[in-house]
Amino acid sequence: MRLFETRPGDDGLPGPERLLAVLALVTGTLMAVVDTTMINLALPTIAADLNVSASRAVWITNLFQVVCAAFLLVFAGVSELITRRRLYLFGLATFVLAALGAALSRNLETLLVFRALQGLGAAATLSIGPSLYRAIFPSRLLGSALGLSALVVAGGYAAGPTLSGVILSFADWPWLFALNVPLGLCSLWLAHRALPRDTPRQGSFDTLGAVYSMVMLASFFVAMDAVGHAAPVWQSGGWALLAVTACGLFIRRQRRAPYPLLPLSVFAEKRFTLAVSASGLAFIGQGLTFVALSFFYQEQMGFSPLETAWLFTPWPLAIMVIGPLAGRLADRINPSLLSSVGLVLLIVGLVALALVDESTGVAGSLWRTALCGIGFGLFQPPNNREMMGSLPPERSANVSGVMSTTRTVGQSFGVALVGAALALGAPIQVTLWLGAGTTFLALLASLSRVRVAQRALVERRASSAGR
Repeated sequence: MRLFETRPGDDGLPGPERLLAVLALVTGTLMAVVDTTMINLALPTIAADLNVSASRAVWITNLFQVVCAAFLLVFAGVSELITRRRLYLFGLATFVLAALGAALSRNLETLLVFRALQGLGAAATLSIGPSLYRAIFPSRLLGSALGLSALVVAGGYAAGPTLSGVILSFADWPWLFALNVPLGLCSLWLAHRALPRDTPRQGSFDTLGAVYSMVMLASFFVAMDAVGHAAPVWQSGGWALLAVTACGLFIRRQRRAPYPLLPLSVFAEKRFTLAVSASGLAFIGQGLTFVALSFFYQEQMGFSPLETAWLFTPWPLAIMVIGPLAGRLADRINPSLLSSVGLVLLIVGLVALALVDESTGVAGSLWRTALCGIGFGLFQPPNNREMMGSLPPERSANVSGVMSTTRTVGQSFGVALVGAALALGAPIQVTLWLGAGTTFLALLASLSRVRVAQRALVERRASSAGR
């Protein structure tokens, strides 16, 4: 395969060593993604078995996500001190042990403790996943590698609900967690054997910046969750105020710290900043659409949760098909142009979904969802390549942390917008139009960097020809 060929002048790992390293990343990512989607579908079953209310059972998912979001930037910074390889091994080990503990839990309190630990382990692996792809593959294959990453994530989202439904049809819910143990042990062995070793950075760790970052991201996520569940204004507003305050303190700290957790100088690169903006806005649209359609399919069209999951399947399946192709193309042509074309298709798909009514039928919903998936698949890998490729390799851990955080924040904000709209009595279709609007803003950000990205592509080709 092209991904595992070695050419003169290649950076990264030699071709034969890339395969095992990629398998380690693939299995680790699949565990985190599939686990989230499986547990979401199983919440009613777990609540009934543990004899708790649905509102309390939701924290089985929420706590995982809060902890994961809070530690993304922190772990990206930690990886520079202890190396990405060690952090990834720590994350995998923590996730696997916590999954075993969750499988053995017999009350909600114990289960929540292990879910928090699972979120911690997931944050450690997800925060540096993209930077490890950059360390494993040569620069000429960066887009293709990130396309592979998109395929894995989309595959996890597609398989999770179905796998959960199959397992729950013949086994109890603890097996959803126990499934991670053998897969995790395999991933640990592969990661220990194959992940590249790097040199730790000298210098201190920005502890105060890490605290501000955790408070900022955790309180933001809780605020968005409160908005999404129509909590009192004082509650959601209080958490939002805490997030804004912590954000201000974090920015101030990053400007003064000798070794900042997130050097703000990275945002001086126009390609990087615009790619981050496009990513965040597009993920708002995606997160908003997923939740809005869940309500629409179940409450207005009368589908069951499992049938609703099947109706979503074309989106991740399309990403699985288009993502690797888009990543490969991004190594050859302007990635910003590819991303922009993808966003146009995504906007068309979202507008088409906003026009859906009870008479549309299953086939009409499926092609619209597939079009959104094609658009997002064409957008994400090239856009990620722009983020990762616009900064020097020594900043890849920071870029990886920003990528993961942007995705989490964008999706959370999208979910909150749906909750706020429903609390105000707005029709579901209004939220879908809102998703199309945020995606249009992402398109504007993407188009504004096309020329500078083209210049960077020409320079990269000239540099490769010189070698």
